[in-house]
Formats: sequence, structure tokens, C-alpha cells
Amino acid sequence: MKTMLAARADRGSDALQLLEIPVPEPGPLDVLVKVASAGLAPGMMRLLAMGAFRHLPTTLGHEAAGTVAAVGEKVTGVAVGARVRVHPNLTCRSCRYCRTDREMMCAQQAMIGHAAFSDVPMPLYDAYHDGGLAEYVRVPHWLVDPLPDAVGFDVGAKVHDLANAVRALKLAGLTPGATLVVTAATGTMGTATIALARHFGVARLVLVGRSAERLEAVRRLSAGVAADVVALDGLPPGWDEKQGLTRALRDLVPEGADAVLDYVPHGPVTLQATAALATGGTLVHMGANQAPVTLPMAELMRNCWRIVGTRACTRTDAEQVLGLLGGGALDAADLITHRYPLADAARAVEAMQTRTEPIWMAVVNP
Repeated sequence: MKTMLAARADRGSDALQLLEIPVPEPGPLDVLVKVASAGLAPGMMRLLAMGAFRHLPTTLGHEAAGTVAAVGEKVTGVAVGARVRVHPNLTCRSCRYCRTDREMMCAQQAMIGHAAFSDVPMPLYDAYHDGGLAEYVRVPHWLVDPLPDAVGFDVGAKVHDLANAVRALKLAGLTPGATLVVTAATGTMGTATIALARHFGVARLVLVGRSAERLEAVRRLSAGVAADVVALDGLPPGWDEKQGLTRALRDLVPEGADAVLDYVPHGPVTLQATAALATGGTLVHMGANQAPVTLPMAELMRNCWRIVGTRACTRTDAEQVLGLLGGGALDAADLITHRYPLADAARAVEAMQTRTEPIWMAVVNP
């Protein structure tokens, strides 16, 4: 029996364990991918602690790219040796959401190597819950995308995050010349959004983050789009209770921002950024912030504001990213700041969680 190394999580444990387990055997409709790069998400361990993983023990990691090592007997159109990235969304593929480019809303939606939240039966998640933080990953053949020759495996593994940013930008409904506020701008989703902004009509960015130093480092990712920064650590004491962020944003953009893409996981930033929207502006939230947005409905009505939540991308979003990367319109290589061997997966997850040093995107290379 052939074995491989995998970063596994188990019930009652708050850390990843590197274990030797059997290499999965591909079924008739499966593809076995030899993983060259796997993306890291800081929220994995928080979801594990919340009990959001249905199947334990399991291999974590919903982002992966590599080469096809084997295909099932009924698979056509996928060749051994092909360079691919794995699209992690497991859905029914037939409901009204799946048929209308809203697959993240499918009742069965879950992700390979990630958590699941629905109470309905999830046969695909049951079968393919093991993820890409391993030397090999087994996936349904319809969930692999060819990687353009110009796209390396590390960037290929992070297409999912770039596609999440594409989905958020689409939902913002931006028009040419728009001013866009991006919160948590120095994180994975923030940096992805900055790199993609010019492809969605953005003429001006306002980047919000904790540290002025880290914000200055990400400003260069804007690719010619004018960018201002607002550092939370530079706001007056008590800003969180006195609308200090709203005032700082209004000082920079008195007429208000056309949209806010909000990736903040906690605290008052979401509400205060919303109050800095222009008439008709849109807040798109993808940060899982638990803080309530206490806005009177009358204020939403008067300002014609939209508040939109989204939790993932679709296959169409990922294909759009691959097209930008493959055609040379988007260069995402600089977004990947950290690379770790599989043996250091636990340390890598800890670094993503603490962010004691600047991390934009991080990958594991088995």
C-alpha cells in the first residue's frame, strides 16, 4: 500500500498533526492530483474549534494545485500529467442556485478540506471532505481546471481567494471611475482585491488596516490606481466608540465611497465604514464579522444603500481569474509572501492566525 504525508485534524485537537496515511484510490469518476502547492486559510482552526468539520479525522486545505497523477476509468478530458488547480466547491450542480452562477448558495455547498454548515444530506462532502494539505488529493473530475502555462502552482493554489475577490467586486456593482474602500486591506482578501481593482473600473482606493507600515507595503499592489490609506493605529483614542473611522474616511472622500469591500472578522470597522458610503453605495461583506450592524432602516432608505453578504466564489469567477492570469493582464506572484514545507504546516497555520509578521498569501509545498 502506497502512503503519503498529510496535515490532519482530529476531534478534540486544536493543532494539525502530520501523519502518514494511505494515498487515496481514485474512483471511476475521480482524479488523483499530486499536490505541488496548497493554500492556507487562517480561519481553518477557528472553524475546527467551532465543530464545523463534519468528518474527523480529516485532511484540511481547500486550495490546491498540482499535476494529475491518475484518473478514474470513466474520466474523459483529463490527462495524467496535466497541470491543474482544484475548484473546492462541492455542490449539487442542479438546483436553481447552481444553474444561475450562484453555487455558493446551494444547500449542499461545502468545500473540499473545509467546513460544512448545512443540515441537509451532503453526499459529495461525505465522499470528498479530505483536502489538499497532503502529498495527494482525490477530487471529482469535474472540479479540476487546467492551469495556463504562465501560471505557477503557488498562484494556481490561490485562485480561489482571487476568485472570492472577483465575486465581491462584481457584487459591488461598480461603475468606471469608482472610489472603493477595502477593509482588512493587508490580509489575503484585501491584497487580492487591491490587485484586481483596476479590472473593475476602480479609479481610487482607500485602504483600511491596523498598521500604517503594513498599509504602505500593500499600496504598491494597486497597479496605478490611486490609493490612500487609513491606519486604525493612527486614529485618535476612542475612535471605535466615536465614529473615528467614519470621520477619517469622510475627510478623504467627502462625497462618500461608491462601495466598501469589508473583510474584517470582528469589531466596529464594518459599521463605521458603512456610514462612509455615498448615496447609492454598496457594502459587500465577506469577513464573518459577528458584530451587529445597527443601522436604522430609515437611514438605509434615505441613502439608498445596499448591504450584500457573500461567502464564496463560483466557477465562473475562478475562470475569469484564470483568464486574467493566463493572458498576462494580472500578475499575482507577488501576493504570495510565505511558503512552507508540508512538515511545517502547523507552524504555518499558527503564523497565519497570529500575523505577528505581515502575511498576504501563504502556501504549503508538499
